[in-house]
Amino acid sequence: MFPLLQIGPFALRVPGFFLVVGLMAGITLTESEAKRQGVDPNPLNNLALLSMVAGLVGARLAYVIRYLDTFLANPFTIFSINPNTLDVRTGILIALITAVAYGVWKKLPLRPTLDLFTPTFALFAIGLGLSTLASGNAYGSPTDLPWAIYLWDANRHPTQIYYTLWATFAFIVWLTMRKGETFAGFRFLVWLTLTAAGALFIAAFRGDSVLLAGGVRQGQLIALAVLLFGLWLMRQWGRGDESAEAGEDADVEAVAA
Repeated sequence: MFPLLQIGPFALRVPGFFLVVGLMAGITLTESEAKRQGVDPNPLNNLALLSMVAGLVGARLAYVIRYLDTFLANPFTIFSINPNTLDVRTGILIALITAVAYGVWKKLPLRPTLDLFTPTFALFAIGLGLSTLASGNAYGSPTDLPWAIYLWDANRHPTQIYYTLWATFAFIVWLTMRKGETFAGFRFLVWLTLTAAGALFIAAFRGDSVLLAGGVRQGQLIALAVLLFGLWLMRQWGRGDESAEAGEDADVEAVAA
């Protein structure tokens, strides 16, 4: 695809550029949303920064450990970072653990915090889609469809574009409901379930899928689990808020009587 963009003497790594832009734009929007709701954005910024650093370091270390013999032969390459030399899944896991630990330490309310960070997740997902398009990762299976793209010696489904378009749709959905009255955590769960549903569908066209027993795609199995979990949480959290409101109404009626 176009992993490098030469600008004079400088070579810009396009996949990493899209990831950074998506993440920074998302954090900026989260800060703006916090201010709009009268929430102090400083703890949120600190959480984002710590999670980014921990996730990046963790992703790099995990990759180095996986190919330890190669890096021991030339230790200075450990500090040469690009998106293709990161263990993204491990990095995301470490970033999430860091975020949870910081949130517990600072006693940040879980559901409102997730709602505030939803635009960060959404814009990062768009940046991730563009990053895979630039790098050629997450490629599709061979196809004869007219909108196929030529990649890795074959015409393939443009799964990177499918994902980017779906991620953009999920972000637009968030924009339409950002000022509506809902229970805490609802906006995050809508984005999560939409993203999982898109991943479940798009994984069927991936050419790099890990196949499990019976030909089941690992990506679809994970996406289905996230989708079902998100729908279950939506039901549980919604019921919890309804019960709390009913209790408050009963208290008001008792006082009035």
